[in-house]
Amino acid sequence: MATPLNQTSQHIPVTESLLLVVFCLIAGGNIVSIKFSNQSIPPILAATIRSVVASFLLWLWARALNIQVSLPAGQMKHGVALGLLFGGQFLLLYWGLSFTDASRGIILVFCQPLATAVMAHFTLPDDRLHTAKAVGLCMSFVGLVTVFGSRSATLGELHWIGDAMMLTTGLLWAANNIYIKKFVENTSISHFQTLFAHLFFSIPLLVCGTLGLEWGMEFSPQPAALSALVYQCVVVAFIGYLLWFRLLQRYQASRLVSFMFLTPLFGVILSGLILGESLTLSLWIGLGLVAAGIYLVNRPSTLE
Repeated sequence: MATPLNQTSQHIPVTESLLLVVFCLIAGGNIVSIKFSNQSIPPILAATIRSVVASFLLWLWARALNIQVSLPAGQMKHGVALGLLFGGQFLLLYWGLSFTDASRGIILVFCQPLATAVMAHFTLPDDRLHTAKAVGLCMSFVGLVTVFGSRSATLGELHWIGDAMMLTTGLLWAANNIYIKKFVENTSISHFQTLFAHLFFSIPLLVCGTLGLEWGMEFSPQPAALSALVYQCVVVAFIGYLLWFRLLQRYQASRLVSFMFLTPLFGVILSGLILGESLTLSLWIGLGLVAAGIYLVNRPSTLE
């Protein structure tokens, strides 16, 4: 989700490092939970419920802390832009996982750090590509090609539709990051307001997607699907994002994001253990290349 505002410290203590690992585990488990909820809840409807519940919980929490979450009138355009990017991202993520494996999908979604690096090179004067980033991009590209070439026993015939949606999800995520860096970071908008804008302003797009694409679909949630949806709403979109933004307030974003290579790793492992997906050798090779590329792209510069 979002990127960086007001980083202050270069050193991340052990406790916060462990919290980062927990966050990556939570994010990796999110993909698995979506596959569960998709079994008996229409996917875009589930994404809509997630944004509604998480934004309400965030509003309650902010109210208890006496923190403002609504955007100033002059900044409302940023909320709409963030909501559209975020809503499109999760519409495609939930829908795409109806077609492809979770283990494959999470690797493709994590083209995001790589797309962010490329977009930043052309749009942010102080965030250019250097040798390590270029090597990381090349490694990750080879990894993505390897993932595309993998064929597991659990992969459906229309997996290519889901693959395309997963890649587009990663690109929208990257565009979201760049938008924040370029237009939001230096405004008066706080982290709480940024998170609330993502969740709240995504609701209209997701509602339209639900009505336009899922009207008439059966809604008969099973206990496992409901539990998965609660996990997405409370653990991921509320607790997980609050934890991420809290860490962003205290530490340099480049050092935090370097942990993100753990997320697809956890996602692939959980997909095999919980969903029973077939994890081929080429999938593991692709994962390793993508994870190494993410680390190189986000590794803090020695000049910092």
